[in-house]
Amino acid sequence: MKLPIIRQFYQNQTPENLEKTLEVLESFCEFRGTSEEDLNVAGELITNICGALEVHGNVQNGMSEKDALNSFAQKVLGSIDK
Repeated sequence: MKLPIIRQFYQNQTPENLEKTLEVLESFCEFRGTSEEDLNVAGELITNICGALEVHGNVQNGMSEKDALNSFAQKVLGSIDK
C-alpha cells in the first residue's frame, strides 16, 4: 500500500475505471501461469486500487480527501497489527 499511488489513482481515475481495472487484475491473478513475482505486483496494485475506491466512497460521503486517505491507511495498518 502506497498512499501517493492511492492519491494519484483517486485524483486521476473515476471509480468506474478503477473497478474495470480491478476486474482485469483479478482475472490476471487467476491465470495458472502467473509467476509469484507477477502476483505480488498485481496484489500491490489491487490494494492501491481498492484504497482509491474507498477514498472515492468516503469523499462522496462527505469526508475530506486527506481524512479519507488517512482512514484507509489506518484501516490497513490496523489489520496488520492484529
